[in-house]
Amino acid sequence: MPLLVGGLLLFFLLHILRELGWRDRIITRLGSVKIYKVVIALLSLLALTLIVTGKSQSEFLMVWEPRFHQRSFSNYLMLPALVLFVAGNFPNSCMLVLLRNPMLMGAMFWGAAHLWSNGDLASLLLFGGFTLWALFKYISLFNHPSASTKSPSLWWDMAAIVIGSILYLLLAFFHGTIFGVGLSFGQ
Repeated sequence: MPLLVGGLLLFFLLHILRELGWRDRIITRLGSVKIYKVVIALLSLLALTLIVTGKSQSEFLMVWEPRFHQRSFSNYLMLPALVLFVAGNFPNSCMLVLLRNPMLMGAMFWGAAHLWSNGDLASLLLFGGFTLWALFKYISLFNHPSASTKSPSLWWDMAAIVIGSILYLLLAFFHGTIFGVGLSFGQ
C-alpha cells in the first residue's frame, strides 16, 4: 500500500502546482515551459507506475460491502466518463466551453463509478482520491479565466461521443482480461 499512497501523493502534488502557486516558480527555475512539461510528464509517468504497481500489490482490506446486484450502475457511469474524457482533449468542443474542463468531469465520473462497486481500502484510496482531486481541480478552475477563445463546434462533440463510445465498448469487452474483473450489465 505504501507504493499506492506514494504514487497518489506524487500525482496529486504534480497536478496542483498551479493552485499552490509553485508552477510559475518552478518554470522560472527550470528556465523553460518545455522543460517543465517534460519533467512533469516524466514524474507523472513515475507516479502512475507507482499507483498501478501499488494497487496491484495492495492487501485486500474490505471497508464496506458494495451491493452486488447494483454493480452495473458503475458500468453506465463509465460511458459519460469516457465521452467527457475524450472531449477534454479536443480544442473547441461545446462541452469544453460549457464545462470548462470535461476531462476533470470525466475523472469524477470514473472515480465515482468505481467507488460504487469497490469497497476495499486500496480502491477507496485510488478512486476516492482521484474523485476528490478532480473535484478540487474543477472548483479551482473558476478562479482562473477561461482559456477557450475559439467558437465551439458540435463536430468535436460528436467526435467525442463516437470515440468515447468506441473506447467504452473496447473497455467493456477487455475489462476482465486487463483488470481481472468482467463487467456485468443488469442484475
